[in-house]
Amino acid sequence: MAEFSILTHSSPGDVVAYRKGRAISAREFSGEVASLAERLPERPFILNDCTDRYRFAVVFAAALLRRQVALLPPTLTPETVRRLVGLFPGVYCLTDDPDREIELPLEHYPEASSGALGYDGLPVPDPEQLAAYALTSGSTGVPVPHAKTWGSLVRSARAEGRRLGMVAGRHTLVGTVPAQHMYGFESTVLLPLQNGAAFSAARPFYPADICAEIERMPGARVLVTTPFHLRTLLNAEGGLPAVDLLVSATAALPPQLAQAAESRFRAPLLEIYGCTEAGQLATRRPVQGPEWRTFPGISISRAADGFRARGGHVAGEIRLDDMLELQSPERFVWLGRSSDMINIAGKRTSLAYLNYQVSSIPGVVDAVFVMPEETEAGSVTRLTAYAVAPGLTSADLMQALRERLDPAFLPRPLHLVASLPRNSTGKLPRSALAALTECLKEAS
Repeated sequence: MAEFSILTHSSPGDVVAYRKGRAISAREFSGEVASLAERLPERPFILNDCTDRYRFAVVFAAALLRRQVALLPPTLTPETVRRLVGLFPGVYCLTDDPDREIELPLEHYPEASSGALGYDGLPVPDPEQLAAYALTSGSTGVPVPHAKTWGSLVRSARAEGRRLGMVAGRHTLVGTVPAQHMYGFESTVLLPLQNGAAFSAARPFYPADICAEIERMPGARVLVTTPFHLRTLLNAEGGLPAVDLLVSATAALPPQLAQAAESRFRAPLLEIYGCTEAGQLATRRPVQGPEWRTFPGISISRAADGFRARGGHVAGEIRLDDMLELQSPERFVWLGRSSDMINIAGKRTSLAYLNYQVSSIPGVVDAVFVMPEETEAGSVTRLTAYAVAPGLTSADLMQALRERLDPAFLPRPLHLVASLPRNSTGKLPRSALAALTECLKEAS
């Protein structure tokens, strides 16, 4: 196996993926990648819109062979697409959705790839080759690109595999996060490809579908998911299938939720800490405490403008937009996003801490605190909170919050709602919360 191979499976017959009940071998995957690579148009940038995780992996690998750079934006709104066209001239979209409408040159995933069988190897990309741009929304809403070389992606995925205890030929991954999201890309596509594991092509969303997909998978099963999906699974009726490992990211898990997940799934749960700029950096097992441990070779230090990560797969030195409590260069406690820090009546805390506290109240299924965008001059800032808490009244919830929070941070108002408008990765876009607020105003 070459050091930076696209696949790390030791034999052409090893299983790479399971798709619609069928096992797909390394030989078949390699053949399909080689066949698709010959058919891709001559363009510099590709937007990989395949929802089928196996097809996403094939498209990414084929584009890599053609030296086309994959774009991983946070959303695909019309405005984001227009911004991408300006930032990346020549970008096109390849999708497996026959009804996809997008303001880009469009290619569809071929239903049949000639030469998809009998191909035992793929060329090895140059580790310095630019493989992807992960994009953040930026403070102004303009997508900000962060370059990812093939070598950095490989080193990151293999470091994650070692930390999670991946064993080639043994583990099979099921993911609830889209492959287009950086976490989903790293932990449901690159992780199995770079550690000799297999993955499910499906992206189940509803609890019954997630459970059914887990039960279909052979071997040691790993569920790669988010706090949002974990809450949904734990609140669903019926039993949950046993897995060998749970992996979560995108938001900090309250210890009660982590403990419940470990108990119901009968498996340890590891959280991943990272950011789009630097990739994944550390893990922790929340039932064992709040401390995070960095991947080997990665260290974090305090700087004049905050905290910085370096070493390992991190290219250069990356500033972290987080508040940390450093125990050592390799161990830390996460306190919240720098942008989430708030000051009310001279008292400081973070929205992440407030969300953690309200989500830890028994009976709360989902919740979020929101800082108002504007406050009248001379008035005291009042936070708003939304909670999904069947069986609890507003008075019950406020009493529980009074036992946990300083009075300055109690929400006024507190809205009990049926659900929160989370996106496919479990995050809450500000625009979606604004729309929810307008609906509540109209209903009152």
